[in-house]
Amino acid sequence: MITVSESAQNELTKYFEDKDVQPIRVHLADGGCAGPRLSLALDEVREGDKSVEQGAFTFLINEELAQASGAVSIDMTPYGFQVSSENQIGGGGCGCSSCGTGSCGC
Repeated sequence: MITVSESAQNELTKYFEDKDVQPIRVHLADGGCAGPRLSLALDEVREGDKSVEQGAFTFLINEELAQASGAVSIDMTPYGFQVSSENQIGGGGCGCSSCGTGSCGC
């Protein structure tokens, strides 16, 4: 299941004001030292996708990722969209204390 907060829906509505509304994919993105994280991208329906309608928007998620993540919530923060799930996705970081300095190689 995917739930979208009112503030996130409002932001998406503003974004698509002068554009054709496209499906929005929830996917696993590279998170650098923090490890993989859930993110959003515009995309098209693919085989093996689960499709969820929320208001005027269609959200897509790969069925395997949907099973692994459990319930997904999308919210808006001052820094952009925050996508979270009830189950931890991906691993942690590389375990080094110098992340962000470019010296740990993660």
